Amino acid sequence: MSSAKSSEKAKVLLVDDNEAILTRAAAVLTPSCAVVGAVRDGKAALEAAQTLLPDVIVLDISMPGMNGFEVATCLRNRGSTAALVFLSVHDEEELIRASKDVGGIGYVVKRRLTLDLELAVREASAGRPFMSPIR
Repeated sequence: MSSAKSSEKAKVLLVDDNEAILTRAAAVLTPSCAVVGAVRDGKAALEAAQTLLPDVIVLDISMPGMNGFEVATCLRNRGSTAALVFLSVHDEEELIRASKDVGGIGYVVKRRLTLDLELAVREASAGRPFMSPIR
């Protein structure tokens, strides 16, 4: 799914309306990935994805304006091939299912960000699914 070669660091775009989460996610990913951008809303995510051409997009679900599912749908409609890893406070089955329906390959629950995010991004960049254990 991704164009990242195994010897290169995956290029990752972070999308979350919470600045603290963006900072934490970048800190977790920086040793193993190239964080190419961090934006706080859906419109900025669409622009950044088009400009930065990330291999993986870590995408919050609950954002004001355009939610992560809407962003994912727009990305796919625009031809983006970036692997999508959803990052959410929610761990309900219906949201996890919905994330897959819009093309998500990964799902990380925010309370497990430091444990799961790096692995989820690595798996996504290799085209393999990853879901945080729920409950």
